[in-house]
Amino acid sequence: MLTEPRSGMLAAWGNALLGGFVSPDDAAAAVVGDDAVHRVTGLPGEKGPVGLTLALGRLRVLGASGFRVALPAPGHPLGLSGPPEFNARALEAQEAVVCTGAALGLVPEQAEIGPAGDVRVEVTWVCSAVRDAPPADVPSLGEAERELAEALRDATAVLTRLDVAGSGPVASAALDAYRARAEASQEILAPGYPPRAVRVLEMARRVGLMVSLAYGTGHGGAVSASEMWARGEALRPVERVARRAMVAAYGAVVEQRG
Repeated sequence: MLTEPRSGMLAAWGNALLGGFVSPDDAAAAVVGDDAVHRVTGLPGEKGPVGLTLALGRLRVLGASGFRVALPAPGHPLGLSGPPEFNARALEAQEAVVCTGAALGLVPEQAEIGPAGDVRVEVTWVCSAVRDAPPADVPSLGEAERELAEALRDATAVLTRLDVAGSGPVASAALDAYRARAEASQEILAPGYPPRAVRVLEMARRVGLMVSLAYGTGHGGAVSASEMWARGEALRPVERVARRAMVAAYGAVVEQRG
């Protein structure tokens, strides 16, 4: 959760395109970013893989009126609506994009290409049919913001008591990198998103960083089995809330239009 999920980028810039805020080429370029190339396969009306610019245009013609994100985890099909085969593929990738207005979903498959020292990522988005049904467990933006503030407060109290809230040189380096990344990129969502969505996504990323640091500090001060169990109990719900908040933030434009 420390980096932008590719599904988030596709949904955000796809929504910006549908809203008339960016051109197809600019939307595709923003999604690809530093990757080598993005292609879409399985798109209705196309016999083989196509480039992202063409795919976004085709999805709009097919009736897509918005893009939502799914960030499922075992036991938590967040943002999914089925069928089972699509859910299984999304769960394996831990992310997916679901189109509103068109019963289609896209799951990214990644492959590294290039020689050592110059490795880049090639992404293939597998498009397939999804159920035209409400996505699982997706809160409204307001609900997500309230849940996130409460979860952050509770988890911070528990982790501080257990001395595992993130300390030492590794944690400090991660925090410094996060701050530098935040300062370098002021726009963390695509054009057309409400300020509240930006705020919720930023908070969710901070919570994700805290969770990752807490998991990465080893035993820290938690030396007993009961304290280790308490740490896990504190982290699992806040991680779930952070994922819910990210899904709500990326889908805010769709919620707003609805």
